[in-house]
Amino acid sequence: MIIGRKPEQKELLDAANSEYSKFVAVYGRRRVGKTFLIRETFNYSFTFQHTGLARGKMKDQLLSFRASLQNASGRKYTQFKSWYEAFFALEEWLGTLPEGKKIVFFDELPWMDTPRSNFISGLEHFWNSWASARKDILLIACGSATSWIVNKLINNHGGLHNRLTNKILLHPFTLSECEEYSEKNKLGLSRYQLVENYMIMGGIPFYWSLIKRELSMAQNIDALFFNQEVEGLSHEYEQLYASLFNNPEPYMQVVSALATKRSGLNRDEIVNQSGIPTGGDLSRYLNELEWCGFIRKYNCMGKQSKDALYQLIDNFTIFYFQYLKSNKNNDAHFWTNNIGSALHRAWSGIAFERVCLQHIRQIKEALGISGVLSNVYSWRTEADEEKGIDKTQIDLLIDRNDGVINLCEMKFSAQEYVVSEDEEMKLRRRRGNFIEATQTKKAVHITLVTPYGLRQNAHSGIAQNIITINNIFTK
Repeated sequence: MIIGRKPEQKELLDAANSEYSKFVAVYGRRRVGKTFLIRETFNYSFTFQHTGLARGKMKDQLLSFRASLQNASGRKYTQFKSWYEAFFALEEWLGTLPEGKKIVFFDELPWMDTPRSNFISGLEHFWNSWASARKDILLIACGSATSWIVNKLINNHGGLHNRLTNKILLHPFTLSECEEYSEKNKLGLSRYQLVENYMIMGGIPFYWSLIKRELSMAQNIDALFFNQEVEGLSHEYEQLYASLFNNPEPYMQVVSALATKRSGLNRDEIVNQSGIPTGGDLSRYLNELEWCGFIRKYNCMGKQSKDALYQLIDNFTIFYFQYLKSNKNNDAHFWTNNIGSALHRAWSGIAFERVCLQHIRQIKEALGISGVLSNVYSWRTEADEEKGIDKTQIDLLIDRNDGVINLCEMKFSAQEYVVSEDEEMKLRRRRGNFIEATQTKKAVHITLVTPYGLRQNAHSGIAQNIITINNIFTK
């Protein structure tokens, strides 16, 4: 059973049906469903498939590759001494097969590239000198180490430069896809519960597969994250970053720095917080974290690109820093016991904002502006007493080409949100600060995104647009 992934499946099948050989890279973060997508698309039937060994040395990788080739071909091979020998043997066997597309699937390809193994050179020779000279090879390379896929395959400046014919970055599920998964697995979750679970796990299919339908949502979170006697996700943070990056420590330093400030940090602030010197290495860490979907880079409206901010956006990582990193109470029912606490309210506000930022397309559709050219910004300004401007942070602005800017406020609530008199005045000040600071001539509409909408009262008219969770569940 596969949920969503229709465009990705079509791209894979089109590559298989092409009259020419194709080299496809499928990449994305750990547990996002890359291997499952490929196996389901081809009904678990490959001419040759092999999975690299985690932390295996070159000798072990070649031994494992030989076993995979023997299993597929029915032949016996002596131990390969190099990747050239291994690929030559694969070429020779594939060349004896009948006409028809041969699908070669290398899973966890980055693990095969051990130090001083010349693996990339062997792969280059296999594709450039043999596979691409034929019309019947579909080579699929897959791996969680996104930085390796990007640097060694997509941005390769050597023999594999521009050799990939297809690049498929597999994104996490949307809320709509998580709802479809929940329904097919009979989890019995309301949309509010689905949103709250998404705030913790994001759209990572494997995490959702761990939910037990006989438990409540709160019981599931306790079991997966806080019960040390259960094999769950309490140690997933370290494993997640180690699976994506060969040297995860500096990436985790950047993420730790960004976790200290909700609105994000600029480059200089990241240097000060993380201790990583500015330069090419820091640029690479930031770029790769952005490729993997852990952070987002955004420009404040009216600011130059050099003033861009970096913001932690990964749901699971935010949950880790809020609850797991410093959790020393060993309470197996910590989540259940803290629902509604100040800590829970603080986390839920941040996490719901991130969910909304991950569903911008659905928010635009709810506003009826899918066909209107628009740019998405965040904005912040320091206090300016002379101009009467307070320090202000706005996480989501939609600057539209039809003369309107939507100033979006995200409010997580288990019931209809109530705008108080103080809240109305706060929203008026935020809009006023923004107009004064930016000198915009566009109309600025206050847009509230909240699960169950607004309770009508004397102050609810401040919002010109109301978006509910039903809106962000659209496909």
